[in-house]
Amino acid sequence: MELYQLRSFAAVAELGHLTRAAEKLHISQPALSAQIKALEEELGVALFERTPSGMTLTAAGQRLLPEATKVVIAARALSSHAKAFAGEITGRVRVGTLADPQFLRLGDLLARALDRYPLVEIELHHEISGAAFAKVRDGEIDATFYYGNLTHPTVASLALGPVAYRVVAPAGWRERVENAGWDEIAALPWITTPPISTHSALANQMFEAHGVSPAKRIEADHEAVISSLVAAGVGVALMREDLALEAAAANELCLWNEARAETLLQFLYRHERADDPVVRALSDVVRDVWSLSDEQPEKRLVAA
Repeated sequence: MELYQLRSFAAVAELGHLTRAAEKLHISQPALSAQIKALEEELGVALFERTPSGMTLTAAGQRLLPEATKVVIAARALSSHAKAFAGEITGRVRVGTLADPQFLRLGDLLARALDRYPLVEIELHHEISGAAFAKVRDGEIDATFYYGNLTHPTVASLALGPVAYRVVAPAGWRERVENAGWDEIAALPWITTPPISTHSALANQMFEAHGVSPAKRIEADHEAVISSLVAAGVGVALMREDLALEAAAANELCLWNEARAETLLQFLYRHERADDPVVRALSDVVRDVWSLSDEQPEKRLVAA
């Protein structure tokens, strides 16, 4: 089999559609279809089910995709290493970002990376924290920012700093929550993120620690949406402390001062790619932007 066939397999699996995958790969749709057919014939299994709405992985395709992705990643790393030997770092890196680009110092990171490594292409993917971790672990993206403490032996990290969260409520509920206990707070509507997110996990840990559970949950997938719903009087929520204090000072909401949760902001990548020139270049820029000492080692996140 050929490497380009595996790249095509991965692209069609990602996009679920021949036309969009062909556009991404800059080849014609008939050529892409022929590549997939040739790969299926060589492997002796059907990789996709063709439907009117697109391409769906078969059970065999789902099992083989991670292996194909590993080969494509390894080939990309080999190419990067070879070009680094020639004195230039070039390649594409897929980076997961979270809700707040300013808090992540994303503008500064991109400006420095593009200035220092002009041949490196950076592709940004907005992610929910837990999903970002899983995508780095599974090789779907190359690196990501991440809030939380999930662990896996294949994932390494740079610790960027602690992140605190506070419980916030609509400004008009100030008297209602000021002297409330956990039972009263849990009885209010809670606005939370999807269960895979660190934000949701922090809220659940607080509830469990105090033996309560929210009477009603309203799910939103973006911190800005949560903030607007709290300000509109819909319910209470966890909010990053710096944003919560700023909004409280503007009387857009109020704080419930009986709880404060803390997690860690990290920059993650697969441990096996720590010496990949492109990943190494990006992690060096992260160190620079976040003023991390050169002595601070990359940490492998080993599951307990």
